[in-house]
Amino acid sequence: MEIVLVLWGFFLIGFLAIGGFFMFRKFLKQIPKADGKSVMDWEVYYFEKTKGLWKENEKKLLEELISPVPELFRDVARQKIASKIGEIALKKNNSLITQDIVIEGYIIATPKRDHKFLRKKLKEKEIDVTPFEELFALSKDNYQENWETKYKKQKNAPNH
Repeated sequence: MEIVLVLWGFFLIGFLAIGGFFMFRKFLKQIPKADGKSVMDWEVYYFEKTKGLWKENEKKLLEELISPVPELFRDVARQKIASKIGEIALKKNNSLITQDIVIEGYIIATPKRDHKFLRKKLKEKEIDVTPFEELFALSKDNYQENWETKYKKQKNAPNH
């Protein structure tokens, strides 16, 4: 009986720690940065600003790309990735979100471990990943940090 209580205690502490970790991450995303807006404020801004730029095919592609995300976290992933796609579209002054922008945004918004699935899905859809190899190469464990600076350097670098 005592062993059951000890195991139950570890079980509860483990789940509280996991829940606390995710709550703390969300709290950090809500802290305003130097510009007065938080990471989540910018996500909502780009998501809302570019809602009308999406065509049906690009929406379907995004849904396919986020399909492996557990349903509980899918809405968060959708908003995060769609907002990064919207940010790229706005910075490029595009009037529509294209397939290329969806792929770029997905690469930039997701950690490197998710790129394997992206490559597999694009191969299934017979979409050439060659134009995006530099983005994949730049990607470390977390492309999100300083993505714009890295992206500009990559675009301005002379081709060999």
